[in-house]
Amino acid sequence: MASPKVSEALAQIAASSGDKGPAFESLLGNIKNLSSPSTVEQDLASIVDAFLGGGAALGIVATRSVLTAFIATLKQLDNHDLWIEAGRHALRQLEGNAQAAPSYVEQSAALRELIATAHEHNDDFEDAAKVLAEIPMDSSQRRVGNEEKVRVWIRIVRDYLEVDDSTAAATYLNKLKNVMHTVADRDLNLHFKLSQARINDAQREFLAASQAYHDISFSPAIADEERLHTLGMAVKCAVLAPAGPARSRALGRLYKDERSPSLPEFGILEKIFLDRLLAPDEVDKFAQALQPHQLARTADGSTVLARAVVEHNLLGASRLYSNIDFDALGLLLGLGADRAEETTARMIEQGRLVGRIDQIDRVIWFEGGEASGEKGSGRAEVVVGKEMRQWDANVQGLAEELENVTNALQRDFPEFVAANLVV
Repeated sequence: MASPKVSEALAQIAASSGDKGPAFESLLGNIKNLSSPSTVEQDLASIVDAFLGGGAALGIVATRSVLTAFIATLKQLDNHDLWIEAGRHALRQLEGNAQAAPSYVEQSAALRELIATAHEHNDDFEDAAKVLAEIPMDSSQRRVGNEEKVRVWIRIVRDYLEVDDSTAAATYLNKLKNVMHTVADRDLNLHFKLSQARINDAQREFLAASQAYHDISFSPAIADEERLHTLGMAVKCAVLAPAGPARSRALGRLYKDERSPSLPEFGILEKIFLDRLLAPDEVDKFAQALQPHQLARTADGSTVLARAVVEHNLLGASRLYSNIDFDALGLLLGLGADRAEETTARMIEQGRLVGRIDQIDRVIWFEGGEASGEKGSGRAEVVVGKEMRQWDANVQGLAEELENVTNALQRDFPEFVAANLVV
């Protein structure tokens, strides 16, 4: 029930015989004086009922004008809960008349954006995304340019990312990919790239996310502090990526970035880039700065970080040892012998580690050189007598170096050689 003053004003408009559109606009413009905070929602609902469903007999043009005035009034009242309730009531009235609704598609879109803004202010991001998704983008009654589409779709993507719904966000990101090349707005392009990076991050495509974050960190459109934050996100994603040649290249780019030493993550970045083993306390400190989805558990029950650390330490071990048995490797990695063997076999099969496994003697043999990253390329062939030939080569090399030293002494210090050495 409307307040007495508003009810009286509506009765006067209904009794008038002239153009009622300006009267409704005047009433909306004076709503602050006629209503109170406790009655304003019902007062606005009564006004909407009067000009949309109360037989006011306004024409399409006049109704559009009153709807525009209604939206402007809501914005002036600056009450986000009111925006939602009054805006939804107006939408219900518009949608209730299927024949007239297409005539007011522009006003409906403006109402939905206002309602979405209120939901975002209240941290109801999923509701905001759903309201924005109802805005028609391909309508014969409303022409929407690519830039406007991008602006709305990016809001939807960002709202879904706020509630960690990367699947729904990816749906709208795919729509954006088809039109982003036509949009020149720098901020929209930046938000698109950032959204793409966040989706890759959420879906555990860490190498792609790291590259995207690193590219964004060079953008002049963001402040220096934000650039460093984005660079830090690139480092985190690179650390979490599966160990192998691709991650090594990503770590190399980040390690050589002159801004990296100022990051809290630089310590672990340096140790991983230089293939040094990571201690548990270093990993725990790094984990404190990660987001919840980056600490999610995988199918085998371990976290993404734990898996990345195990794989990195396995690569580090391959630099230290020519061979190691299952039990010793499991102890080094903090796993059981079977899990250590399984992890090694997977990395060799995926081309991220070069070596071979002797399951009879329960020994892993590491081969020198970098893995290519191609599936199946990490398997090393067993060469008969390889170790003995390597030993022979080492002995030969030592003998040659000894002969070089002896020759140098004879050339530079012949008296010393004659007195002390038997040649």
